[in-house]
Amino acid sequence: MSTVIAFDFGLKRIGVAVGNSLLRQATPLALIDEPTNEGKFKAIGALLDAWQPGTVAVGLPLHPDGAEHEMTVRCRRFANQIHGRYGLPTVLVDERYTSAVLSQQRGQHVDSEAAALILQQYFDQHDPS
Repeated sequence: MSTVIAFDFGLKRIGVAVGNSLLRQATPLALIDEPTNEGKFKAIGALLDAWQPGTVAVGLPLHPDGAEHEMTVRCRRFANQIHGRYGLPTVLVDERYTSAVLSQQRGQHVDSEAAALILQQYFDQHDPS
C-alpha cells in the first residue's frame, strides 16, 4: 500500500488531497494559501514529509476539446518542480471535468475538494494490480 497526494494547482491557492492505493479513496487534506513560491514549496515539503507519498498526482487543466492553454503549461511546470525538488514519481491527471462537479459558492474555496476529485480520478484510471 502506498500513499498518494494530489495537488490542484492555482496561482493563488493550491488544493491538496490524500489517499492510499489500498482503499483508493481520496480525502481533501489542506489548502496552501502562501503568497510566495518559497512559502508554497515549504508547505508542500512539510506535507510530503508528513505523509511520505509514493506518488504525487497533479491536475492538468485543458480546454474541453483537449487543447492546452496557459494554466496547462503552468501545471506541467509545477509537476516538474515537484518531481525535481522531491524526487517523487509525479503523474498528470486530466482535470477537465472536475470543476463541473463542484458547485462553488461565492467566497467559498473548493481547492482541496477539487484535489480530491483529481486524486479519485487518478485512482479510477490506474489499475491497482
